[in-house]
Amino acid sequence: MADEKRRLLWHGAALFLIGLLTGLVEQHFTNVRMGLAAHLEGVMNGTFLLAVGAIWNEVRLSARTKAVAYWALLIGTYGNWIVTTSAAVLGTAALSPITAAEHEAAPWKEAMITGAFVFIGLAIILAAVLLMLGLRRTAQPQ
Repeated sequence: MADEKRRLLWHGAALFLIGLLTGLVEQHFTNVRMGLAAHLEGVMNGTFLLAVGAIWNEVRLSARTKAVAYWALLIGTYGNWIVTTSAAVLGTAALSPITAAEHEAAPWKEAMITGAFVFIGLAIILAAVLLMLGLRRTAQPQ
């Protein structure tokens, strides 16, 4: 369990750094506004992983469910940065009217990014629900 906590903290710091580095190159993306969103996703998701890592020992779930939560967290947070960065590179407007700003890519690119955003959204929602279940007052220590 201590290893999982340290790994979450490491991944949080790594994703935070990735977000900072994304901010340095955001002006070079096809969709600059989506590049800004990718920068913010990296920084915010990295911070989120650091926060979850800090409380990981308080999450009371079965070993299997905790493993699902762990992987859903990593897939959801890294995936969010990857998909948002991909959207910035490809210039898509998928599911993001505010950052789309006169951008629209080929239909297959829009469909790919939309599908990826849906998948990543489900992963991070699953992670949040499992965290809440593991943090409720009545959760049994495992």
